[in-house]
Amino acid sequence: MISKSVPLALLFAALPLLSQSKAKVQNVPEIPYESVPNFLKMPPGLYLGEGIGIATNSKGHIFYYTRSQATRLFEFDAKGTFVREIAPGLYGFVYAHAVRVDPQDNIWCVDEGSNMVIKFNPEGRVVMTLGRRPEPSDSGSATTPDPNNPGKYIFDRPSDVGWDPQGNIFVSDGYGNSRVVKYDKNGRYITSAGTKGTGPGQLNLPHSLSVDAKGNVYIADRTNNRIQVWDNDLKFKTQYDNVGTPWELCISPGPHQYLYSSNTFPDANNYAVADVTGEVYKMELDGTVLGKFGKPGKQLGEFSGLHEIDCRNPNELYISEIQLWRAQKLILRPAK
Repeated sequence: MISKSVPLALLFAALPLLSQSKAKVQNVPEIPYESVPNFLKMPPGLYLGEGIGIATNSKGHIFYYTRSQATRLFEFDAKGTFVREIAPGLYGFVYAHAVRVDPQDNIWCVDEGSNMVIKFNPEGRVVMTLGRRPEPSDSGSATTPDPNNPGKYIFDRPSDVGWDPQGNIFVSDGYGNSRVVKYDKNGRYITSAGTKGTGPGQLNLPHSLSVDAKGNVYIADRTNNRIQVWDNDLKFKTQYDNVGTPWELCISPGPHQYLYSSNTFPDANNYAVADVTGEVYKMELDGTVLGKFGKPGKQLGEFSGLHEIDCRNPNELYISEIQLWRAQKLILRPAK
């Protein structure tokens, strides 16, 4: 029985908080920013669901990957006007997790429910799949995810995808397997690395990844409260553990590349962690923190359940949010 004399806030504080942690870095400059109001414009009768993924292409079009009554992928033009829905009812759309756009404007969806990574060409046609959606008849078969023996082409709730300059594909796999898998540009398996744990090169829920211009892989090792950096062969290089609990990473294209990391206010509406979460950090690739912006909340310019960042333009970011069923376009100003 819970004593009525115990403050409710203390009870919440004693509960597991998705391993959310306060950032260790101090005296970080605040980056001024503004959020564009009413940016995405939906047609009558169509609504955004949970903001799981967001990405832009070279034309400035925005792709919003959502969990609503069903997992859906919407496209908007650069002004936020609705263009189309891509692949409604697709077999691989079960439980959205991330959308990314590669340098050739192909659209990649990572679906943790179907255990698939799906590549669309710019016209919206499926041109490659990695992984396979489990079927009831798959129980005990080679297509059933096995955390003790992960396969080359079988995922267990994958979370993100990225590419190096040669077009090799990297998949963070994810909630079940705690590893990263590397494929060539045609989807042929090259290697994988990572086991569940807390040591260097081990992972505990790799929730997001991004790849820099040299082919290094940056992994949001969420439950371990750190960003890990691996080389192109998936060998551990270093880690950054000073920016809280990274949910989402994004590296800008360059020529000077920046790393953005979100210490996300989680999607459980647990305000016991509101004081230590909600901000996004702008960093150099070597881990130097340049500034931060954002705070938890439900108003314009505040963040709740920030799940993905698009940083094609390092001063014009797009974010998707789980709790508020929305996307925001953010304009960053020079840091004070």
